[in-house]
Amino acid sequence: MPTDHSSSTTAPRRVTAFSALFVCGFLALFFIDSALFSRWIDQSFSWSAQYFGLFWQLLMIANFAVAIFLATRPYATFKLGGCETPEFPGFQWVAMVLCTLLAGGGVFWAAAEPVAHFVTVPPVFSNIAPETAEAVPLALSQSFLHWGFLAWSILGSLTALVLMRLHYDMGLPLAPRTLLYPLLGEKGVRGPIGDAADVVSILAVFAGTVGPIGFLGLQISYGLSSLYDTPDSTTIQLLTIAALMVIYLTSAVSGMHRGIQILSRLNIVLGVALLLFLLLAGPTAFIFQAFFEGLLSHLRWLPEQALYRGDAGWFDNPGWLSYWTIFFWGWFIGYGPMMAIFIARISRGRSAREIIILMSVIAPLLTMAWFSILGGTGLGLEMANAGTITEPFEGFNLPAVLLAITQSMPFNAIVSFLFLILTALFVATTGDSMTYSLSVVSAGHDNPPRSLRLFWGLALGVTAMILVGGPDGGVGKLQNFIVVTAVPVSLLLLPSLWGALPLLKRRQ
Repeated sequence: MPTDHSSSTTAPRRVTAFSALFVCGFLALFFIDSALFSRWIDQSFSWSAQYFGLFWQLLMIANFAVAIFLATRPYATFKLGGCETPEFPGFQWVAMVLCTLLAGGGVFWAAAEPVAHFVTVPPVFSNIAPETAEAVPLALSQSFLHWGFLAWSILGSLTALVLMRLHYDMGLPLAPRTLLYPLLGEKGVRGPIGDAADVVSILAVFAGTVGPIGFLGLQISYGLSSLYDTPDSTTIQLLTIAALMVIYLTSAVSGMHRGIQILSRLNIVLGVALLLFLLLAGPTAFIFQAFFEGLLSHLRWLPEQALYRGDAGWFDNPGWLSYWTIFFWGWFIGYGPMMAIFIARISRGRSAREIIILMSVIAPLLTMAWFSILGGTGLGLEMANAGTITEPFEGFNLPAVLLAITQSMPFNAIVSFLFLILTALFVATTGDSMTYSLSVVSAGHDNPPRSLRLFWGLALGVTAMILVGGPDGGVGKLQNFIVVTAVPVSLLLLPSLWGALPLLKRRQ
């Protein structure tokens, strides 16, 4: 069935208005009383992690297990999206998926998180001494949990399939509300509960995207200061965000078949070139060994890591689990519905099996290799010369880890600058894709006008600039807010666990 563009636009407009009003109120509180703003976010974060952490852990595991099971079914070979041939060629499809979803961790987290777990061994491995050879594969294993099979699967396996089936075949909106169909039916999807589902999903992805955009300004300013002795100032940070905004807005208004494909190809080509350089110029044997040992450790310890509850802390004293695994799970869950919209849109003509294998197996393995090369290079340098990486990292300085790694390589000035460019391209790709997803929800169909893309793209960038230019800590607090919004969003993702299989099985 073709997409229904003739349906009423009242609900999308109402959803957009409520979302915009909430963002404005959020920013107003930030400026009126930044202390109250910070306290409210911190308390909400702690409450969410405390009372929903275990549910999120179980949801992540169940989503991955059901997705893998579905991929084995005979009806998983049916083409979805209303066409029998893929709309985008294989390389472009994979590139858009990888570059969009790696933006938050593709560079800085990939460099720094393995080092963080190497310096402070996760509680699951508390019997292993930190900063030793034994801690290397375990540090990678914990990073693999946060950016691997479970994380990728929640971002667009079952949910994307449900949206594709219901939107392209049954004419329901390509919006978060449609994920409620297995629970509430079409009447519930089009009612006020559906409006609420769209609003919380918009707020979650808005917070989760403004965060990386704002942090990019901070990171680029820090990197330029370290490399070229330029001032690490608010002016440089704001100019960086403005330049990034121009890039992803230009891409967003050019359409799905132009801008984002160019950005993703640039990402892939530059990223692969830089990683190959690190692999050859860095501790090559160490990186290969770390990857395979880390992957084996991850597979061995996956149940224990995924279900670990020993350091959950309490409401007023969150523990390691809340600030690491639960934070990441809240972040990815918050992104889930909007990412599913994007995956559904670019996966037309693909089968359920193709989508699940890419999202739940191939992309995680590629991400693990990415983390092993970038983070593994840092661990190898640290093992060869103690303090090379851990001293710059002191104080949890994420950008310093990347620069410490690149500055230890041949042609360090060029390599460091290119990694900064790569980071900007990653974030620009996410800015583009999330601008599209937000615009789809606002328009009520999958071909939103340029005016809506400009509105949401500007809203993301301007909000990041306001938070960076305002009192300290605003960007970080907003990114933590995605964990709060993940509470209702996680309930929105739940029906796909039992709804995806019968929907695909009943395909006409």
